Amino acid sequence: MMEEKFRALAEEVRKSMANPDIDMELCFPSEADEGCELKKYPYLKVRYIVEEHDVYEKEIDIDPEYWEKDVKDLANFITFQIQQFMEEIDSVEYGGE
Repeated sequence: MMEEKFRALAEEVRKSMANPDIDMELCFPSEADEGCELKKYPYLKVRYIVEEHDVYEKEIDIDPEYWEKDVKDLANFITFQIQQFMEEIDSVEYGGE
């Protein structure tokens, strides 16, 4: 059951984060992209490319406490995490413009 949920979550996050400056590796048990390292919990590896040259990375762990959440809620949580990450980088890169 968790495998199906992670697969649906992967699809949902990909749809909601259609951004050419964002590169994601979905590192779920059933949905691992190349380059993912096996970890205790599923995670997303997010790369944010600024001005086509600076690359910033963040890993977003999906702890078991979130596994029971609805796929949409979980996707919203992850999308929020990615947006916060992008805003942090933008404020550093562009001085909070």
